Amino acid sequence: MKTKTGRYSGYIRPFSRILDLIIIIFFIAYFSGFPVFQDFYAFFSSCAWFIIAANLGFYEVYRYTKVIAILNCTLKQTVAFAVSCLALAYFYPERHSLRTILVFTSVSVSVILSFKLFIYFFLRKYRILFGGNFRSVVLIGSDKNIKPLRQFFEENPDYGYKLIKVFDVNSLKSDCCKDMFAFILDSKIDEIYCSMEDLSSKQIEDFIFFADNNLKTLKFLPDQKQLLSLNEVFEYYDYIPVISQRTISLDDSLHKIIKRIFDIIFSLIIVIGLLSWLTLILAIIIKLDSKGPLFFVQKRNGLNNKEFNCFKFRSMKINELADIEQVSRNDSRITKVGKFIRKTSIDELPQFFNVLMGDMSVVGPRPHMVSHTNMYAERIDKFMVRHFIKPGITGLAQTKGFRGEVESDKDIINRVRYDIFYIEKWSLLLDFKIIFNTVYNTVKGDKKAY
Repeated sequence: MKTKTGRYSGYIRPFSRILDLIIIIFFIAYFSGFPVFQDFYAFFSSCAWFIIAANLGFYEVYRYTKVIAILNCTLKQTVAFAVSCLALAYFYPERHSLRTILVFTSVSVSVILSFKLFIYFFLRKYRILFGGNFRSVVLIGSDKNIKPLRQFFEENPDYGYKLIKVFDVNSLKSDCCKDMFAFILDSKIDEIYCSMEDLSSKQIEDFIFFADNNLKTLKFLPDQKQLLSLNEVFEYYDYIPVISQRTISLDDSLHKIIKRIFDIIFSLIIVIGLLSWLTLILAIIIKLDSKGPLFFVQKRNGLNNKEFNCFKFRSMKINELADIEQVSRNDSRITKVGKFIRKTSIDELPQFFNVLMGDMSVVGPRPHMVSHTNMYAERIDKFMVRHFIKPGITGLAQTKGFRGEVESDKDIINRVRYDIFYIEKWSLLLDFKIIFNTVYNTVKGDKKAY
């Protein structure tokens, strides 16, 4: 539900659209050298911009929208807009060369993005310094289920959510809805957040009825099981509605091609620029440190649960438990050199050969040894969903602190949760962000790298 009640930024989107239109028209006139009122190219290009924006949701930026989502949408908008401008230039060959169009699109989109990000960050600072542009909210549920969101509201004032009251349903009467509704109306609350796990079906219906009839925005907090299957999509076979469990971004053929091209280019840079000389040095050092081969090869599960040989620089003494027992802190099997290359993640570099061979991707869910995959598949709900795409050298879960040893079920559950989010929300910019965070964490030092 997207209502317009409360202190909403109702003028920001119209202002952004007008500003973008001025920028596009200005740069068309500047680069073409023709008066805009005589140039139908400016009119059709502007129409193309807004048609593309409407389809991509370019102006659908909310206070909780992440910067990477803005950049990802802008990248798609840029490519589609450039293609449209090139297509339109077919009718104006004498005035708009290929170079002119490419310069025009890149400059105009860069300026538009700069203003877009300026408004985004300005509003975040404005909310902190002046307390304006906020929405008053209430939370309803047990402390256990609403605690993360309560902390988010309290620790992130730049998002503009002012938490007015928390209703702990465990300490309230069963017929407490009327009192809550009265408080929401008297306090002019904008948004209501309810934990679905703590409310009965009747209470949920009451809240929906109340919100619809009092122009209040109602949002629900799902439990963990619901959270892992929220990407449900309605499809229609004729007039029959069918629910698809989830959409996988990399099922799209174009996305597969883009990711594969990126994987090959990035891996070749690492293999030629780094492994070509580092492998020889490490071969000497590892051989001098302990007996055994340079590479450690282990069977792991990949795309569609298919087993493949995963390569690593050997960091442990030869032992019979390598394919059964996970490495733990202060593990006696780790060699002196192994301790260093594991801490710096150098031992993972040979997996770029796995990427070139097509078994892995640079970014994706981390693959587990076969014995652990079988164990977690039985114990952890939706664990096998991770195998819908190729495994990665690094992944979203690893950058969020869930790498290395699995010390409790909580670690693997959170790993699965982040991996499923990545599978459903993949974008090239998300890959760039994960790679950057991986390098940053490696340089800073990851406490779980051992």
